[in-house]
Amino acid sequence: MKSYYPFFLLLLTLYAPAATAQHSSVISAVLDTETRTLSVTQQLVYVNDSNDTLQTIVLNNWIEAYASKDTPLAKRFSDEFIRSFHLAKNNERGGTDNLEIHFSGTGAAADWFTMNDQPDLVEVNLPNRLLPGEKTTFEMTYLIKVPSDKFTGYGYGPGKKLYLRNCFLSPARFENHHFVKYSNNNSDDMANAPTDYDVTIATLQDVKLFSDLDEQESGNPVRFVGKKRNDFVLFSSDSHEMRTYKNDVTEVVTDLKDNNIDEIRKALLIDKIVHYVDNNIGRYPYEKIMVTQADYERNPFYGLNQLPAFISPFPNDFLYEVKFLKTYLNNFLKNSLRVDPRADNWIYDGFQVYFMMKYIDENYPGIKMMGHVSKLGLFKSYNLTQLDFNGQYSYFYMLMARKNLDQPIGAPKNTLIKFNEQIAGKYRAGLSFRYLADYIGKDNVEKSITAFYCKNQTVNRSARDTLETILKAATDKDIDWFFKTIIDSREIVDYKFGEVSKTKDSVTFTVKNKTGTTVPIPVYGVRNKEIVFKRWLEGISTDSTFTMPRESATKLVLNYNNEVPEYNLRNNWRSLKDFRISNRPIKFVFMKDLEDPYYNQILYVPTLTYNLYDGLSPGFRFHNKTILDKPFVFDVNPIYSPNNQSLVGNFSFAVNQNNRDSNLFGMRYQINGSYFHYAPESAYFKLTPIVFMKFRDPDLRSNHKQTLVLRNVIVKRNNLPDTADDELQNYSVFNAKFIDGNTEATKHFGYTTDLQLSKSFGKASVDMQFRKLFNDNRQISLRLYAGTFLYNRTDDDYFSFGLDRPTDYLFDYDFYGRSEKSGLFSQQLIIAEGGFKSKFGTPFANQWITTANVGFNIWNWVEVYGDAGFVKNRFTQPEFLYDSGIRLNLVTDYFELYFPVYSSNGWEVGQPNYNEKIRFVVTLDPRLLVNLFTRKWF
Repeated sequence: MKSYYPFFLLLLTLYAPAATAQHSSVISAVLDTETRTLSVTQQLVYVNDSNDTLQTIVLNNWIEAYASKDTPLAKRFSDEFIRSFHLAKNNERGGTDNLEIHFSGTGAAADWFTMNDQPDLVEVNLPNRLLPGEKTTFEMTYLIKVPSDKFTGYGYGPGKKLYLRNCFLSPARFENHHFVKYSNNNSDDMANAPTDYDVTIATLQDVKLFSDLDEQESGNPVRFVGKKRNDFVLFSSDSHEMRTYKNDVTEVVTDLKDNNIDEIRKALLIDKIVHYVDNNIGRYPYEKIMVTQADYERNPFYGLNQLPAFISPFPNDFLYEVKFLKTYLNNFLKNSLRVDPRADNWIYDGFQVYFMMKYIDENYPGIKMMGHVSKLGLFKSYNLTQLDFNGQYSYFYMLMARKNLDQPIGAPKNTLIKFNEQIAGKYRAGLSFRYLADYIGKDNVEKSITAFYCKNQTVNRSARDTLETILKAATDKDIDWFFKTIIDSREIVDYKFGEVSKTKDSVTFTVKNKTGTTVPIPVYGVRNKEIVFKRWLEGISTDSTFTMPRESATKLVLNYNNEVPEYNLRNNWRSLKDFRISNRPIKFVFMKDLEDPYYNQILYVPTLTYNLYDGLSPGFRFHNKTILDKPFVFDVNPIYSPNNQSLVGNFSFAVNQNNRDSNLFGMRYQINGSYFHYAPESAYFKLTPIVFMKFRDPDLRSNHKQTLVLRNVIVKRNNLPDTADDELQNYSVFNAKFIDGNTEATKHFGYTTDLQLSKSFGKASVDMQFRKLFNDNRQISLRLYAGTFLYNRTDDDYFSFGLDRPTDYLFDYDFYGRSEKSGLFSQQLIIAEGGFKSKFGTPFANQWITTANVGFNIWNWVEVYGDAGFVKNRFTQPEFLYDSGIRLNLVTDYFELYFPVYSSNGWEVGQPNYNEKIRFVVTLDPRLLVNLFTRKWF
């Protein structure tokens, strides 16, 4: 290894900048916690510290992002299916009012403007060009309306609590000959220029103020100052939630929830973590740092935060320690580093997760992902409980890679889907630095991080280039692959063994590169679960053969400790014993587990289903669906029907194919089968070979998705009347369906085209849906459906279009009583085909149908609906029908009630047996309900 420190000193010499003047901002504000406003007077001295001549200056005004429903922040919420911001009251949103900007000295009003698509940025036109080294001074007055903290965690909370970040006007960073114009999209990546702050806050109520700036004067008003700050936070409260802890490194102000641990223990843990970060990264450049509960809740430690306290598998001390460590590291790095928080966010994430993993290794060696649960005999067979605590990071990354939803960790933060931004991308970044440390040496990587931390605080140049230069200077090995492949691409890594031969003293083996991605990978020799040798293999672009000493190993394993973010670990080992079982043994697991690369896992789960004819039916589901998606999936669910005292159930076998570099995002080849009762003592068997072709935009944040479905539905029904035609008992239908949709919280548009061909009939249809939530919180939904028979050789309405209830001859819908003509189960509504809610004497169309379904909300989840359309049967004139009523839209598509009012039948409310006219939508399938809560993450 080459000497590191001479190069470090060389860097200090080459990159030492000349002293430059600093932007400065003097703020005087009056806080009114009752009206939740700040009246601000601000003097900003802007220094042109670039080599460019400036004609305009850009100021960040991120609080304005809360002002309307059309800002980039509002659109981000809609994109992630969050309706709370759009439906909020006006006084719950924030913004900047009465902004006035004048030039100091002359007092002339500044010419300033905001762009329509970026209202949270203010551009100020300068009366004269600002040359390099010159400065100009603004005087600004404005009123800040503080938003509710329920949207982002920043804003006002219960009582007089306020937590403010990015709320005052601040100069945008100027880099590479232009201002960095980032709008607020709730990702904490404001690109402020380092500024000296002098902030005086007076309060109209009795509250205590805290800030991560240094407190110069206490009382009311209170004065805070700070030098070269990217930003600062302001916290107010009338309670005593904040605690201050001070040591020889810095002063920590925190209200992080402590799970009932005593103050002494808490102080010791904080002191331990502060010194750990100081020793491993460097000295915090400021005298004070805030670690708040709001900061943690914005970026929690996923896994720990999902468990209620009464079943937590970890001691309270450990929980607090991990929460504080994560939040402290995040704030430490964000406050200290001069890194573009959007373009180079992976540097923040990588450093944070790397040192979190190192902290666990040093302080809690052997701790498992599920804590003390791993020691309980009932759970010892689960890979989920036996996985090392740090092992969970690679699983979260792999979760997205197997779904084909992973993104380059070097991509700008605003382009990442939510799961990648908050979980998988962060963890992959930390794992990548850990991977590099294992390859070139832990000391080399950690000394490079320390050197980068020191250099980055003084050098105004690309953070990525600086880090790359320092890392490459620390090793003689080629690490271009680290930046080009691991950071900048989403190429997947997958190696496997080919032929293996052995002697008593040596072993010869071939390694196959399944994806063509060339990165170093370690091979281990293992004996009785102990490592007897480890070698790094490099440059394996094609199949490569190696020979090395055997050293008593009985097993060869690639990537044994999972250093490399590899796509598939199930093909990474090969036994060297004379007699070996080539296939992995079968392991039965109850409920759910992580993928175990050394076993073929079969999971078994009790199930409970219901329909009117089979009754409440218990069963057992056997499948191989672990948390990670797999290329081959089977699912078999035998169920006992108590009403018929027989077995029913369903099965599915599927092969998944991900396309990494195509809009044809993924394909699935599948065969499904089901056997249930559809009427008393009458059952159906359905067999469906099917191909799914899923299309998705290259921009994974887009909610625009398309699916082409090709299937052949084969149905056999029994116990039909002797007079029934053969085609009603046994039939086969080819079905081609194309689904196109773009869905957000505030709008949706989609359509489905459907073609069905069989011996007895052919039909085509189109279903178009539109939904819009307007700025006045009124919502309109519109559905248009049109279908026609291409040919129809049947005399029965079994295959006809349904006006208010489809016959569902393909058995696609979850009807609980599909054959019922009266009673509660006949009132179940599934919006398909005609989509009417009222029932008429002409419920079917055997020639063509066209309908429109409209809904409009009148108060929250109360809507009015109306349906109208034509039904055409053979040998009759088209019949026009309509209905209208009230819809209680409690949970869209999952729980709804429809109350008919007036229709072609007349005034329905006054007619007999009105309760039998009410229709309902109820979804009981837990897998469908899960989608309601997870869709915003993917």
